Amino acid sequence: MGPVNLYDFEELARQKLTTMAYDYYFGGACDEITLKENHTAYDRIRLKQRALANVSSRDLSCTVLGEKLSFPVMVAPMAFQCMAHPEGEIGVTKACSAEGIINILSTLSTTAVEDVVKASRTSVWFQLYVYKDRDATRKLVQRVISAGCKALVVTVDAPLLGKRERDVRNRFVLPDGLYVKNMSAALTGGNALEEGSELAGYFASELDPSLRWKDVEWFKSIAGNLPVILKGITCGEDAELAVEHGADGIIVSNHGGRQLDTCRATIDILPEVIVAAEGKIEILIDGGIRRGTDIIKAIALGAKAVLLGRPMLWGLAVDGTNGAKKVLQILKKEFDLAMALCGCRNVKEISKDLIA
Repeated sequence: MGPVNLYDFEELARQKLTTMAYDYYFGGACDEITLKENHTAYDRIRLKQRALANVSSRDLSCTVLGEKLSFPVMVAPMAFQCMAHPEGEIGVTKACSAEGIINILSTLSTTAVEDVVKASRTSVWFQLYVYKDRDATRKLVQRVISAGCKALVVTVDAPLLGKRERDVRNRFVLPDGLYVKNMSAALTGGNALEEGSELAGYFASELDPSLRWKDVEWFKSIAGNLPVILKGITCGEDAELAVEHGADGIIVSNHGGRQLDTCRATIDILPEVIVAAEGKIEILIDGGIRRGTDIIKAIALGAKAVLLGRPMLWGLAVDGTNGAKKVLQILKKEFDLAMALCGCRNVKEISKDLIA
């Protein structure tokens, strides 16, 4: 029997990956308290099961910033996917295309943005790290626009890289032959720092820690007609500022527990962000999604959709495109079942009333 849930994929992937690769994908910051909380917080939320609601026909689809998804899931941006499987980002985007959802490509992709967009039959969004060299950043944005990406997702929670002790102990470097394909200031592999991980050194030397709220205007000026979504909002105060400065969307995210350890789980943050945003912009959420019921809970608490991260890497590691596709199929079936048992015939019927 093959994997029956997303946790099964994680264990199979652990057996296939090198220790350095698995620890890089799995690990969080410091004691990994927030990493664990991102999912256990979902376990503490209880749903109401509803009866006699005629759920014989169900529509799982939704729209995010005007784009239709087959169900309210997108794939989060994740670096170095070719470290999991040679198909890498191409495999993940093909899985997204097959299942009718959007893939968000990382700046630290090991596949060129043009190749990913070309391989996709659904929209690709681009996650942006802002470099100290603003001209290089501008040129990267121009490149992703020309490639055909449909939105710009700016990561705002990483002025410096969190202390990821697994990577420090492993002295993380990219395997030989892999490198970042979208930037000239690239991680090339094989160059460990004297202390710590190669990635931490890269962030410290290349990325801009001086970003301020006024820079949102600059992001929008270089994005052309693309919507600008801020990824890494973790409190109501910053949600208010995101609205005030013209962001088109917010992703409630703590970087998968990889930045500030002991910060709150994203699902615990979501309600205050929804209140602060006042319905003026769309809110997405990532972190800890492992079950169809998790999606129901996030939608009920106000998110438009969720972003799925690590499980896609586990599926990719296990069986390339087919493994990544299977992860999405399992999650979609779980979501469909949860909707039916909650008495919901479509996503719009998922409301806060379902939270017990």
